[in-house]
Parts: sequence; C-alpha cells; structure tokens
Amino acid sequence: MKFGNLAKIVAGVAGVAATGYGVKKAVDYFQNRDQEEPDPETTEDAEVELEADDIAFATVEPESVQPFLDASFGAPGRYVPTRPPKVFEYQDQQYMVIWSYDNEKEKNQLMGFQYTDAGRQMVASVGYTADATDYNVNLDGTNLAVEVNGEQITSGQGETGGADEVDLVPVG
Repeated sequence: MKFGNLAKIVAGVAGVAATGYGVKKAVDYFQNRDQEEPDPETTEDAEVELEADDIAFATVEPESVQPFLDASFGAPGRYVPTRPPKVFEYQDQQYMVIWSYDNEKEKNQLMGFQYTDAGRQMVASVGYTADATDYNVNLDGTNLAVEVNGEQITSGQGETGGADEVDLVPVG
C-alpha cells in the first residue's frame, strides 16, 4: 500500500493538505481522539505492508476541513470541526471522518465518508447531544461501525440516547 492513495483523497478535499503519514494498530488509532502523530520518515511515496489490524493514515489540521464543510453543505460556518479529522485506509478501503458542531441544529455531528472508484459517499451521519442521538449509518460491507454509548451501529436510521462522544470503531 502506498500513502499516495490517502494523499489523493486529502488533495481532493477542497483546501485540505496532509501534514504527515503513518501506520498504527486499528484499535489504537480509533481510540485516539487527539491529533495523530505522523511518522516523520514516511512520505506519500512510501510503500508499507499492512497487517489486517493496521491503519494507514494521513494527518490533517482540523481547521483545514472548514472549506470542505462550507462547500459540501452549502452553509458557510454551519459545521465547525471540534476534533481532529481522520483520513485513513483500513482493509483496502479509504475513509474520512469529521467531528463537528452543527450551529444550525445546535448539536455535535460525526460525518463519515468512504472513497471508492465511484467517488465519495457519506456512510455515516450522527448528530448527538447529551439528550439524544440521531443517526443514518450505512457501513454494511465494511469492517467499521459507529459506536454510541457502547453500542455498535453498522446500518440503519434511528434515534438513541444522548451521548458526549461518538466514535468510528472496528466491528468487534
């Protein structure tokens, strides 16, 4: 696997630039809610062998996804990033996940995108407050789920209890 795949994804998102690349065990990657530390010796031309439980990732600055959010959702400033986005490859599939605050609906939002030959598809949209969580998730055919209060959701639309954090996790 070459990091060039991730570099193309990042470059395809308006205004976003990769600040580094790395490889990490999936469980460690998904548990980290802070900015990932890239491997200073890894470039987009680096070729790495990934184990089944490894993630190849690109780091991006949280504020650099603002132009993408503004352009994609037609309301500049509606969504404001709240934690570092994740751009990664896991088991030969590429993804981007953005956590933001929705100023219009006054709730936190997780937005997950999968990149395929057909383009970018939104595969997870989860709005959450301390009182309620609403979701629209289509992660069937992947090894990922959205985790809300310890429950893994891989597909469907609905509502559940409130949450302080919502994460993307490997199915398990």
